[in-house]
Amino acid sequence: MSDAKIRIVFMGTPDFAVPSLKILVENGYNIVGVITSTDKMGGRGGKTLLQSAVKKYALTQDLKILQPKNLKSKKFVEELRSLKADLQIIIAFRMLPVVVWDMPPLGTYNLHGSILPSYRGAAPLNWAVINGEEETGVTSFKLKHEIDTGDTLISRTIKIEKTDTAGSLHDKMMVLAGEVILNTVKTIEAGDIVLQTQDESKVSKAPKIFHKDCSIDFDNNGDKIYNFIRGLSPYPTSWMTFRGKKLKVFWADFIFTDHTEEVSTIITDDKSYLHVYCKNGYLSLLDVQWEGRRRMEVAQFLNGLN
Repeated sequence: MSDAKIRIVFMGTPDFAVPSLKILVENGYNIVGVITSTDKMGGRGGKTLLQSAVKKYALTQDLKILQPKNLKSKKFVEELRSLKADLQIIIAFRMLPVVVWDMPPLGTYNLHGSILPSYRGAAPLNWAVINGEEETGVTSFKLKHEIDTGDTLISRTIKIEKTDTAGSLHDKMMVLAGEVILNTVKTIEAGDIVLQTQDESKVSKAPKIFHKDCSIDFDNNGDKIYNFIRGLSPYPTSWMTFRGKKLKVFWADFIFTDHTEEVSTIITDDKSYLHVYCKNGYLSLLDVQWEGRRRMEVAQFLNGLN
């Protein structure tokens, strides 16, 4: 347990951020405030109040929670300042105005899902898988005005298996993120900070992915399509058109073979298999979802069409 009196404000929203908050709490750090997204109405009929994963955990620990709509509002800035934080930790949150990230004397540190300066941007995990990388990682860095450009403190790598999807990699990386955040805070607390300037010659981008970007282009080699599918699974999910409707594809196997079929040709027995040809073989779709239906294994999906 830590005996330090360092005062920490934690900012985050999704489940990816929860292990990092949890590990700080469990190591006795003084979390004086948790900033997260506002509650929203959702679920069936939009009648259920939805709270962020970070808020749900913070409530179990009786932590002070702030949910500002406007990070620049005078009321929020004054309330944040009243917490007298020495340090702010940010994971999977919104862009912060200067008045917020420049507030604590020890600075504001962010956790990014890549080994910076590679894959700067909103979707580093997805793009690493889509591009067929064999490893990625997480990096803590001191925030400054330009997105993901701050001096780095700690980086740790993780292997990307050929069977990993964005979802499975997410689950492994969020555990690693917690370990890096704990080491980051311990390093800052001890005054052993050695920041490294990012090498701008090694920058690569990981822009936000929109629905239109998720359409599968079968006029590619199968290994590239395979990486594309798993890099978007389970979200935002790759898709194709099948019998006039959009079909989400969560998983597929690539079978390398010579063939004379035209690219995008679909072959199915309407019972057990659904194959789509590409340049150097075909994709055997295994886990799919038609619009308006639930996610299914392909045999169940095909049987439901009969």
